Amino acid sequence: MKGKALAVTAWHLMRSYWKSEEKWKAMALMGGVILLTLGQVYMLVLNNNWTRDFYGTLEARDFEALWPLVGQFAGIAAGFIIMAVYSIYVRQILEIKWRTWMTDRYLEAWLRRQNYYRLQADGGDGVDNPDQRIADDINEFVGLTLSLLIGFIQQLTSLAAFIFILWELSGIMEVPLGETVLSIPGYMVWITVIYSVAGTYIAHKIGRKLIGLNFDQQRYEADFRFSMVRVRENCESIAFYGGEGPEMQNFQERFGRVVSNFWALMKRTKFLNFYVTGYSQLAVIVPILLALPKFIDGSINMGGLMQTLMAFGKVQDALSYFVDAYSSIARYIAVICRLGGFTQHMEHVEGLHSEFSFGTGDSNALLLRDVQVELPDGRKLLEGLSLAVPAGKYLLVSGGSGCGKSTLLRALAGIWPYGSGTVELPSGWRTMFLPQRPYLPLGSLRRAIYYPQPVPEQETADLGALLERFGIGSLAGRLDEVDDWSRILSLGEQQRLAFIRILLFKPDMVFLDESTSAMDEQREEEAYDALKELLPGMAVVSVGHRSTLFKKHDKKLQLAKGGWQLSPLTE
Repeated sequence: MKGKALAVTAWHLMRSYWKSEEKWKAMALMGGVILLTLGQVYMLVLNNNWTRDFYGTLEARDFEALWPLVGQFAGIAAGFIIMAVYSIYVRQILEIKWRTWMTDRYLEAWLRRQNYYRLQADGGDGVDNPDQRIADDINEFVGLTLSLLIGFIQQLTSLAAFIFILWELSGIMEVPLGETVLSIPGYMVWITVIYSVAGTYIAHKIGRKLIGLNFDQQRYEADFRFSMVRVRENCESIAFYGGEGPEMQNFQERFGRVVSNFWALMKRTKFLNFYVTGYSQLAVIVPILLALPKFIDGSINMGGLMQTLMAFGKVQDALSYFVDAYSSIARYIAVICRLGGFTQHMEHVEGLHSEFSFGTGDSNALLLRDVQVELPDGRKLLEGLSLAVPAGKYLLVSGGSGCGKSTLLRALAGIWPYGSGTVELPSGWRTMFLPQRPYLPLGSLRRAIYYPQPVPEQETADLGALLERFGIGSLAGRLDEVDDWSRILSLGEQQRLAFIRILLFKPDMVFLDESTSAMDEQREEEAYDALKELLPGMAVVSVGHRSTLFKKHDKKLQLAKGGWQLSPLTE
């Protein structure tokens, strides 16, 4: 990302908070931090004057005048400590408020319109590990923004305060040039400016590769963590396969990228640290050599020498801010690139305008007119589909693998934007979609059964009787146990819980994506019988392969290579 694009991205990430409903509180906190920072600089100026007086008095051996100066130093130090502590404290308040606001907005945007799903479906750059982008990158972005900004303000203020002091203390340097003498007023200021500009340029040349290395390091670390999460989530399948060897190889490959990139980061940081440390050490001796002639010829006393050295150091620190902070700046740029890429990709998928038209109709049925389903690259899976599924009727969608059965259901759910056509439902109809592997949230079993509805304060359904009907009555005594139920229950048991969800939600239409694939044929038949008995007016669209499903459905939609065929089913 080039300079202008980087600045635009950083501004885009920052401005939303400072224009939000919290802007006045944020500005008040930022104002407090800036005032405390200016107060610290003022204390440093007082300390600079105190240094002149103290060392001048010490050189004069006026010991009676030393004790009042010691008391004066105590006051200056106490004021500086209080301002420094509260500057950090107020900045941290602003940091957590800003991070909270950004995290809430990103979570809301990530969940809005199923963007979390669209990001995965669309793919592309800027989509890897969204959890890390929201949890870690926002935290680093806010922290580094405030740290670097406040540091810059502090150094800029110090520069403004001490450059005049140094100019006055420097006096005039006379450089003989043949028969003429060149007079350079404030020569120490010019020397430190030249030294700092050259130092910043060299630091950039040495450290600019850190930006890409930091970017990659965050990505590799997140990929490594994600691979371990995947093993935890699929531990049973891996154990059945005996897949420890391939998983270990995968861990080693991913961690190898972490280590390899970290070595490159270490080496580049080593070169930068060599330079920065040498740069800082050279800055210690330079002002002494520059001010020593004036001290030797008596132009300044010990107090003046120490004041000059301190003023030179403060100007040098201010002008060398980008050298000292280069590692943080490189990390900050990497964070901006990652968070900016994630933001742009979310805006992209949210801006995808589906050509599917969803509306309501007068007929008591689901109506599809000229529906076309595509892949993100434009390839057609299905086209020209028109049909009706009346209330109380069951439609079976069948076909070979990859022909678009599940993708058709995604399109009807409104989460697949690639395609076109008209989808009509009767006004007031509620729909429900069941995937092959049901989602069971962390928490109690009761909460998992009712998901996505909240558990009602007064339950009217007899969960024990429903569990018994679906052959999992042993779970009735564990409804309020909190655990990872997706790990405890088999897939078949989870699918039976999903059918209980249908009975609790009572939709007018349900879409089942191979939702009985892990049940035996008897349980599958009992599950469909329960729907017909308890929800007789509900329309059902099922995706499945088993011939046993034929007798449970009224019609079959056969998909194959972009084409389709609708035929009646009889027992």
